[in-house]
Amino acid sequence: MKQAVSLRGFSPAKQIAFTALFASLCCIGTVLIVVPLPASGYFNAGDIFVLLSAWCLGPLFGSVAAAVGSALADIVSGFAIYAPATFLIKGLDALVAYTVYAFLKKRIRKDALDFIPRALSAILGEALMVAGYFLFECLLYGVIGATPNILGNLLQGGCCIFLSVALVSILYPVKTVRRLFPRL
Repeated sequence: MKQAVSLRGFSPAKQIAFTALFASLCCIGTVLIVVPLPASGYFNAGDIFVLLSAWCLGPLFGSVAAAVGSALADIVSGFAIYAPATFLIKGLDALVAYTVYAFLKKRIRKDALDFIPRALSAILGEALMVAGYFLFECLLYGVIGATPNILGNLLQGGCCIFLSVALVSILYPVKTVRRLFPRL
């Protein structure tokens, strides 16, 4: 279990540095890679880094990076009302993605099939994101006001699932990446 909580025996300073790096990537991906949606809200690439933070940093540091970076993006973008919900939703998204990946990876051990546990864990994490924002927006706007955003969140989740799994599949064979972020 120690490997799941720490970054391969790194010092606390390095753990904090990697957490801050992934929080920054979540924030930048959310703020800079943005496409406004017609109904309301916007599509962003932040969830790519939410999922990568879970898989690279583990449950604790990955969830913190995803939660803090995504909530900061809401504050910087002028959507501060969403920041508390985003903090909770993205933190849980990363936690679910890590937990499901760890569970499935123990059962699917072939490296060639690594994309399967990653994709399934990403699907469950992003499904939580869609449901979480729907529930939060129901509180803000009512069911009728929240319903149009489901499609945008599904689109964002689907694109980010594909891109995060593709990105980790491309980067993981690199020796340096493999040494820094070992498989479970």
